[in-house]
Amino acid sequence: MLESLNKINAVLWGAPSLILLVGTGLFLTFVLKGLQFSKLGHAFKLAFVPNKKDTDESEGDISNFKALMTSLAGMIGNGNIAGVATAVTLGGPGAVFWMWVVGLLGMTTKYAEALLAMKYRDKNPIGEYISGPMYYIEKGLGPKFKFLAIAFAVFGAFAALGIGNSVQSNTIADVMSTSFNVQGFITGIILVILISFIIFGGIKRISDVAGFFVPMMAILYIGASILIIIMNYDKIIPAFGLIFEHAFTPVSAAGGFSGIVVMQAVQHGVSKGIFSNEAGLGTVALISGNAKTSHPVIQALVAMTGTFIVTIVVCTMTALVLLVTGFWDPSGGLLSGVSHDPGLEAGALTSKAFASSLGIIGEYVVSLSVIFFGFSTIIAWFVYGAKCFEYLFGVKLVVIYAVIYVVATFVGTVANLRLVWAFADMANALMMIPNLIGLLFLFKVIKQETDDYFKPSTREFK
Repeated sequence: MLESLNKINAVLWGAPSLILLVGTGLFLTFVLKGLQFSKLGHAFKLAFVPNKKDTDESEGDISNFKALMTSLAGMIGNGNIAGVATAVTLGGPGAVFWMWVVGLLGMTTKYAEALLAMKYRDKNPIGEYISGPMYYIEKGLGPKFKFLAIAFAVFGAFAALGIGNSVQSNTIADVMSTSFNVQGFITGIILVILISFIIFGGIKRISDVAGFFVPMMAILYIGASILIIIMNYDKIIPAFGLIFEHAFTPVSAAGGFSGIVVMQAVQHGVSKGIFSNEAGLGTVALISGNAKTSHPVIQALVAMTGTFIVTIVVCTMTALVLLVTGFWDPSGGLLSGVSHDPGLEAGALTSKAFASSLGIIGEYVVSLSVIFFGFSTIIAWFVYGAKCFEYLFGVKLVVIYAVIYVVATFVGTVANLRLVWAFADMANALMMIPNLIGLLFLFKVIKQETDDYFKPSTREFK
């Protein structure tokens, strides 16, 4: 079964899907006239210096900031630590450039998802706002497309149990065992208690926890990365030189290094970039509808900053640490001459790169980042999975999904998850397809709402 799933995933995550993802980003960038570049400053102002009057007078469950933090909780995780290391070691330094490209294009995709989430959001019987691709597909495209909405919800609910939950708890348990000698089942019991307390407290408690953990851990991880980069300041310009050089030219073989062709740089940069920022998967639409805001574009702009933070900031920090310390190249490092074990896995490679400059503290920074980023990812993906489950079966039965979710958390800490990984990868790809169809078919709505917000007669920010 695992072999069959891997073959399916090779097709689902192959060139056609990556072209569809990047193509959607390019198309929306054209339709919105490069909004992710021209309005980025305004977007960050809305995210971190919100208009209190606008928020207080708007309907919703949580603030724009907490909606962003919950979304970031789902995005900032092992993809930014291990995923980037995998991209750089398998695709070379040039993969970072293509990661940037897909991140910048993905900003418009994320913008569109959040806008449509706000535009077509609804309220459930208990008074909470509900949103997501299933709602804008069904409402925006009509009942004849409901099968796509159902497909997204089914695969979304399953993906949350896998890549958003048990895979994360498995990684946390592994780090707890390796770094702190804590057995997997003990980690599982602790996670079950903490996760249960948070998710059964509703969307407000979840957003409160995300609003606390995400900024704290992001500052710790980014701060440590910047310190290492400063300590190796003489290698910063050569590192960027490698990124731009090998984005378009092969990396030649040297020592134990087999060399990397340009297509590998593109493939790994694009795929890991999408994996880290989730642009196109529709996950941000599942939380954006809960935000308090007076116009769909406001939350869309706020959501767009999340992709910038994850890909352009966090992923770049990881990549630069690997490059300036020389830990991306098993032949000894083109920048530093460091020799290391070519068999190190991606997460361990990042940990050793941090330790090379900061000693044991560096290893603990990466270990704690993996633990807390993984923990916040589990919380955020519960929101995504629960929204999908609610669409299929109603709000009263979400408690059943919550129980299943908690059990999956514990199972992840003690089980071999190769099969779960494969299923989750498949579910993620199958979430993406109906979501991108919805975005492309509703591009006129996206443009109309955008034009309405930026009209000089209605907005004074210009």
